[in-house]
Formats: sequence, C-alpha cells, structure tokens
Amino acid sequence: MMENQNPMRDIFIDKVVLNIGIGPNEDMYQNARTLLEKLTGKNPIKTFSKRRKPELKLRKGQVIGAMITLRNKDAIEMLKRSLEANDNSIKPSSIANNTLSFGVTEYIYFSGVKYDPKIGMLGLNVNASFVRKGKRVEKRKKSRSRTSRKHSMISNQEIAEYMKKNFNVSFIEI
Repeated sequence: MMENQNPMRDIFIDKVVLNIGIGPNEDMYQNARTLLEKLTGKNPIKTFSKRRKPELKLRKGQVIGAMITLRNKDAIEMLKRSLEANDNSIKPSSIANNTLSFGVTEYIYFSGVKYDPKIGMLGLNVNASFVRKGKRVEKRKKSRSRTSRKHSMISNQEIAEYMKKNFNVSFIEI
C-alpha cells in the first residue's frame, strides 16, 4: 500500500462504542452494566427505547441496554481485545459509513475474563468510528466550517487496509 502524500488524508479511530442490548428485561441491566465495567473499568450509561413497540413489549423510555464510549488509547486497546475475541477475523460487510461494527457472542472469549455465574452469558456489539484529521473543523463551536465530502467520506477499502495494517485483521467471506 502506498502511503498518502498528504498527512491530512490519513485515517484514525475516533471512538469505540460497546453496547449490550437487553430488550424489555430490565433485570438484566445490572448484569450488562457489571460486564461493561469489568471489561473497560469505566461507568456505562443506560440506553432507553425511543418509542413504544407493543409487539416487543417495549414502552417509551424503558431501559433496553447499557453502553460505553471509549476514545484515544482506551479505544484502541479495547478494539484490539475485541478483535482477539473474534480471532482477528471479521466480515467485509461489517464496514459501512465510516464505521466498523461487529459482535462478540460471549464475553468469555476476551482474554483474562472468566465466566461469572451472576452475569450469565452475554454478548456485546463493538462499533468503531473512523475519521480523518480536520474533522474537528465541522464540530468546533467557534469558526465552524465545512469539509469537502471527498475528505469526510472514508471508503470501505481504506478502512479494510487500515485494519489489516494496524490490527492484523483478516476478512472472511461467507
């Protein structure tokens, strides 16, 4: 792979979001919270349903999961651990819209984590968001400006190459 001549075209990980959905079973929220604390050492937040869905037995405002957002070194370290739990292999369809999303079916696949009967068997979703340098120009409060679509959009191929180079990920075809 040829390196970009322009350092502003390099991509990096903006954040990694870990999410455990529990559905209408509010009793499992404490288990999901405990698991995320055990994996990251940080406090997760509650996620709430946005609308009522009687077929799923959901009320508006009901607790339906727990999530945590990691940035910088914590995000990279957690992404490495999550990829190791998936044997460093993901599907190419996991990459879309500047993100990489995949699931870890059971938390016991993480290295150094043992089964806890209080928690039971839970899996989680891992979402990594990618950006280029200069994205802050669109987010800052003072002198906000737009970046071009060419600069802000990251192709799936670029994300795949970044993951292969930095995390030794293999893509599996199904």
